[in-house]
Amino acid sequence: MSPSFANRLLSTGARRDPASWVGQLLKPFSALIALGIVWVTTVQIVQIYAMTIVFIGLMLALVFLCTGATASSSRDRVPLHDLLLAAASIGISAYLWYHNQRIITRITLLDELSTWDVVCGSGLILVILEATRRTVGPGLTFVVLLFLGYNLWGDMLPGMLAHGVIDYRHFLDILAFTTDGIFGAPIRVALTYVFLFGLFGTFLSRTGGGDFFFDAASAMSGKSPGGPAKIAVVSSGLYGTISGSPTADVVTTGSITIPMMKKLGYSATLAGGIEVAASTGGSILPPVMGSAAFIMAEFTGIRYADIAIAAVVPAFLYYLCVYLQVHLRSVKLGITGLEEVPGLLATMRRGGMFLVPLLALVTALLLGYSPCFVAVFGTLAVIFVAALKRETRLSLKGFYDILAESTLRVVPVVAACAAAGLVVGGLTMTGLGAKVTELIFLLAGTDMLLSLIVAAVITLILGMGMPTPSVYILAAVLVAPALTQLGISLMAAHLFLVYYASLSAMTPPIAVAAFAAAPIANANPMAIGLSAVRISMTAFVVPFAFVYNNGILLSGNAWQIVFACLAVTASVPCLCLAAEGFWKRPIGAVSRLVFLAAGIALMTPSPTLQIGGGAIALFALLTLRRQEAATSVACETLPR
Repeated sequence: MSPSFANRLLSTGARRDPASWVGQLLKPFSALIALGIVWVTTVQIVQIYAMTIVFIGLMLALVFLCTGATASSSRDRVPLHDLLLAAASIGISAYLWYHNQRIITRITLLDELSTWDVVCGSGLILVILEATRRTVGPGLTFVVLLFLGYNLWGDMLPGMLAHGVIDYRHFLDILAFTTDGIFGAPIRVALTYVFLFGLFGTFLSRTGGGDFFFDAASAMSGKSPGGPAKIAVVSSGLYGTISGSPTADVVTTGSITIPMMKKLGYSATLAGGIEVAASTGGSILPPVMGSAAFIMAEFTGIRYADIAIAAVVPAFLYYLCVYLQVHLRSVKLGITGLEEVPGLLATMRRGGMFLVPLLALVTALLLGYSPCFVAVFGTLAVIFVAALKRETRLSLKGFYDILAESTLRVVPVVAACAAAGLVVGGLTMTGLGAKVTELIFLLAGTDMLLSLIVAAVITLILGMGMPTPSVYILAAVLVAPALTQLGISLMAAHLFLVYYASLSAMTPPIAVAAFAAAPIANANPMAIGLSAVRISMTAFVVPFAFVYNNGILLSGNAWQIVFACLAVTASVPCLCLAAEGFWKRPIGAVSRLVFLAAGIALMTPSPTLQIGGGAIALFALLTLRRQEAATSVACETLPR
């Protein structure tokens, strides 16, 4: 697929900053939405169906006011047809809210939909599709249309993919008038966890927390070989704890780190690839992680705190892999560190207080509070520590700006989650998930490794041009049942899919994070995606390791957990050396194969193989050191 075609496939509407009366009303409108969401999710108990109806109507209206129909649309003028679409979104929402008690108490598929029900339900689906196309791009829109077409006309297909006849009213009833479709788990997660953690991230960023993370990364890594690239890895990881979005992470931190890397000798492609690889890990990095983790909690019933704890070691392994490969590549290229970096102690004195909100998040999670209250506690901690210094203290206008910005940031997520709800509702009607499970068993039988490979490939394919939450939702419905039927634990199966849904953001041919980095790096997005995959190659093996050995997910007795974590941590350097083929100087093909074998053995659940792999790795490392010493002696004895 050519980059130009992929660009068109991923293109979205132009982001607007409306002028005239629309622009004057937009900011207070957005701030009021934020206040309302905080109120109904933490203070006032509101019926969830009614709450999501109002939420989706208001957010869809913001889509049409803030996003043009095409990339070339006016950025300051809202045309009449967009005003009408915004009004239609609010009107449909008002109709459904007015009739929400009747809708809640009716018997699905038995009580007839009225004519106005059909009109408003159909209109809602259409505006969601258009909002998705504008904010996320045609890629996800095409996937949704494909599934909707399957719902309506799949009965005409031959073989196992066929399903029973579904008429339009049946189709509309499930999608728009139950909590199995549009108003299901994805949109509820967007309304609660995603919005509140987004609010926390905006407060932290606007009060100076983002600058502190970057300075801390510079102080810790800036002077070592490949300092600028390591700053990108560390700062993107730290920023990822508050954003959880690979694309947002690339745009925010990459605008600083990519030009810095290029200036100090990295190629544009490599600089973009390092930033993309570093940013992609933010979706799996506790304590916040990304939207997919919140949706996983909603789908599986597993506490979010338990998911965050289980994800600690896999996230550490991801960033260890990226950091080590960046180090080896930088040494290979002869790129040194920065001459001047901020001092760590000075950095901590200036902004160390911003570690308090992260500590508040972790403490609240461990104490068992719901994710909504965890986000609120974190936000209150940000406000408190920011008030300690005059330069970070927020004014009333600062609060107002942050509320409005938080609402506008979550707009694309809402459209994607609503679109995913259309797909999930359709799958409920057709039973396609069970058929995909049968297909996986047909391809892989009961072989766990082959089934995991098929699941990973399906998830990466679903991720072509789609945001991480949407990828996970589809994979959770289509693929997860097959994994759990093989005896894989619910936690491991779904975390495997969350991990690969995140990796899909940088996996060609359509890597959304790579396309975000391309204009910053001024490089080909396909090449950036391939570079990112190579930089994080070892990370693609980690999910297989924790499926086979749940000790990596901190499950089991203490000795099992300690031994599993030590073994898998030792495997990462071995695999990085095999991938890069370099350690102070190039290493031969035989040594690379030895390190590869040792790394794989250390990742297996077998204690015997782990001990054997450790012994092989130690022997290979000692051999390299002896060769290095012999080479140094030979060089010293040469005549000058």
